[in-house]
Amino acid sequence: MDRRIVGFHQDDERHWVADLECGHTQHVRHEPPWMNRPWVVTAEGRASRLGTVLNCPKCDPDRTGPVES
Repeated sequence: MDRRIVGFHQDDERHWVADLECGHTQHVRHEPPWMNRPWVVTAEGRASRLGTVLNCPKCDPDRTGPVES
């Protein structure tokens, strides 16, 4: 289910995590070539993504099996 990004924080390993409007979180790493998210490494880039949507697997009623936090 699509949920809006309402903030960001860093986890214990200093990876960026998006805070979603539903209360769940999702990592938003920049690790090229697998994950290309250069916007996450600057405060301006993260601010530009506030209000955009990410899919929240934890809110998806059709999900099967465990989902990473």
